[in-house]
Amino acid sequence: MKATVKWLGEELFMGTSESGHTLVLDANGGALAPSPLENVLLSLGGCSSVDVVSILKKTRQQVSNCVVEITGTRVDTVPKLFSDIHLRFVITGTDVEAKHVERAVALSADKYCSVALMLAGKVNISHDFKIINA
Repeated sequence: MKATVKWLGEELFMGTSESGHTLVLDANGGALAPSPLENVLLSLGGCSSVDVVSILKKTRQQVSNCVVEITGTRVDTVPKLFSDIHLRFVITGTDVEAKHVERAVALSADKYCSVALMLAGKVNISHDFKIINA
């Protein structure tokens, strides 16, 4: 897998993936686009959500929506790394069983989500979930 990042001027950068998709990053605290660290949170949430939805579908849960709310806490010293990240999965559906959601979230965190596994050695990642009956 390959990617490039090109400086656009000021503090804006454009990332292009090997598949040709682009995204803009803003090093100025996310004023015009997500900052690189905000993008880490988005990548973690995206990776985990893909896993959770896929696992819930395989267990025949009637899921109509999945939103993950992500909170990252950074240290006060430079570099301002994440010390903690919390993911809250809000699953909407009909008769969705908590045991299946709990298992899906745990499997994503512990086995399948590449982004979570890369961060796990340096960042305390926690998660919980809420089920909303549709």
